[in-house]
Amino acid sequence: MILDVKDLRVYYNTRHGTVKAVDSVSFDLDKKEILGIAGESGCGKTTTVLSIMKLLPPNASIEGGEILFRGKDIIKISDSELRKIRWSEISMIFQSSMNALNPVIKIRDQIGEAILIHEKVPEEEVKKRTDNLAKLVGLQSSRFDSYPHEFSGGMKQRSVIAMSLACNPSILIADEPTTALDVIVQAKILKMINEIKKKTGVALIWVTHDLSVIAEVCDRVLVMYAGKIVEEARVQQLIENPKHPYVQKMLNSFPSLSKSRNERLSFIEGSPPSLLSPPSGCRFHPRCNYKTARCVDVEPEPVNVGKDHKVICHLYN
Repeated sequence: MILDVKDLRVYYNTRHGTVKAVDSVSFDLDKKEILGIAGESGCGKTTTVLSIMKLLPPNASIEGGEILFRGKDIIKISDSELRKIRWSEISMIFQSSMNALNPVIKIRDQIGEAILIHEKVPEEEVKKRTDNLAKLVGLQSSRFDSYPHEFSGGMKQRSVIAMSLACNPSILIADEPTTALDVIVQAKILKMINEIKKKTGVALIWVTHDLSVIAEVCDRVLVMYAGKIVEEARVQQLIENPKHPYVQKMLNSFPSLSKSRNERLSFIEGSPPSLLSPPSGCRFHPRCNYKTARCVDVEPEPVNVGKDHKVICHLYN
């Protein structure tokens, strides 16, 4: 195990009150594993992974829990120690990160800067490494001597992925890296990510709202709802045998080749709750068809429903 997150709680202080964006979230990550974190917008996915990097906005605070990287709690270490870990040990592809490239600096220089900040290496070594990174992400090395405006969206995203791998990190966090791309480019990026994992052995945390992407690239998946994890399983287990009502409805809302042409897709009625004042008990109970009085009053505990399969739901207690 390379990363172990225990009982993480992250709150935002707003003028309307305290938003409990991440509330008692626990999970771990093994070496060379691809872990997916799925859920609809606002469920706490991005806040969870930003906490690992300690890149939260000023109005956010980590109220409790541990984030253990190689046994060291990231929450408690100093800023100078954290700067040594960021990018060299844990790096990140941010949402819409391809728009964060500096428009007046060549791609090679931007990637080289990330290397030089963390390592004292000669310029010849930087050029050699950026050439190798270009090859790794499927680009000609000469293209790194171009400016961002000369690249397509897919090429920019490949460049950002190359930058995230510049210092050979142990963990790569990808926060919805294919959302702004068309489906053809998405497919190429997903294939490339799988090849990179095989070549480098990097462990990945893949954040997305799209379960079809999770099924394509991940080994294991966590599904979040309203700041909490509701189900955790191997990807194949989750797709074939979802347990939590929320996850079942999510999967049933996808079109399938096996469904008849006249069969209607299901949907989840209502809206996600406000995290300023989340519901008591199970946070999904206002939208659940199986709710009981216990669901309203008592928060459910994790239940093992199979090997490497855990669900947080009263139906299985």
